[in-house]
Amino acid sequence: MSGAGGLAWRALHALLRAFLCLQRALLACLRGRAAAAAATSCALLAPAARALGFREARAAWRRRGPARGGAARGRQRWRADGRALRKLPVHVGLVVTEEEPSYADMASLVVWCMAVGISYVSVYDHNGIFKRNNSRLMDEILKQQQELLGLDCSKYSVEFANHDKTGQVLNCQSTLKVLSPEDGKADIVKAAQNFCQLVAQQQRTHSDLDVNMLDNLLSSTHGFPDPDLVLKFGPVDSTLGFLPWHIRLTEIISLPSHLNISYEEFFSALHHYAACEQRWGK
Repeated sequence: MSGAGGLAWRALHALLRAFLCLQRALLACLRGRAAAAAATSCALLAPAARALGFREARAAWRRRGPARGGAARGRQRWRADGRALRKLPVHVGLVVTEEEPSYADMASLVVWCMAVGISYVSVYDHNGIFKRNNSRLMDEILKQQQELLGLDCSKYSVEFANHDKTGQVLNCQSTLKVLSPEDGKADIVKAAQNFCQLVAQQQRTHSDLDVNMLDNLLSSTHGFPDPDLVLKFGPVDSTLGFLPWHIRLTEIISLPSHLNISYEEFFSALHHYAACEQRWGK
C-alpha cells in the first residue's frame, strides 16, 4: 500500500506541475494576444487620430487664417483675392439677426473685409449688443488684426456711430462703424424733425427736400457711402432695421450664421456679389 500510495502521490504531484505549467502558458498567450491587440488598435486608430487633428487644425486655420509666421502669406493671399474679384464692394454691412452675437467671429469678418480691400464696414445687431460693448469688440478686432495680418495695432482706431471717438484704419485704409436700431428709423425721424425746424425758421422750403438733403441730415452714416453689400447672418428673413434709407439699392446676401464662419464662406459671398448684375431699379 505504501508503494501504491507513493506512486499515486508522485502522479498527483506531476499532474499538479503540469497544470501549473499549462496555466503559465495560457497566461503568457493571453498577454501576447493583448499586446498584439493593443498594437493593432494603435495602428488602426493612429491615422484616424491624425486625420482628426488635421481637420481640427484646418478648421482653425480656415476661421482664423494662417498660423504665426504666416501672417504675410495670409495678407498677400487675401489682398490677391480682393483684386481677383470683378467688382469689390466699397461698403459692406455685417448684419447679425441671431440672439447671441460672437465678438470673435465678428472681428474675423471685419478683419477679412479690411484684408481684401473693402474701405467701409458697418457692424449691426438688432439688440445693439455690439454698440453697447464696442470696447470689447474693438479689443477683439485689434487682437485678430495683429494675429491675422501682422499689423501694428497701435495705429488702429475705430469710428463708432454717434460717438466722439473717430478715426481711420491707417494700415488697411478701412473705416468701421458699429450701429444699432437707433441709427436706423430713429435717425430718419430725427432728420425729419431737423428739416421741419429749418422750414419753420424759413431757412429751407418744403421743395428743398430731396435725396441729397436727407442724406446730409442723417447723422448715423455721415461720411459713409450707402452699403453696396449686406451680409445678413441668421434665420430671420429681415435686416431688422439696419439703415432702411441707405439700402435701397443694396445687394443682400443671407448666410446661415456668423458663428464659426470660415474665410471661404465669406469670400464665396463676395464672389457671389461680384458675379451678380445690379440693374439699379431698372
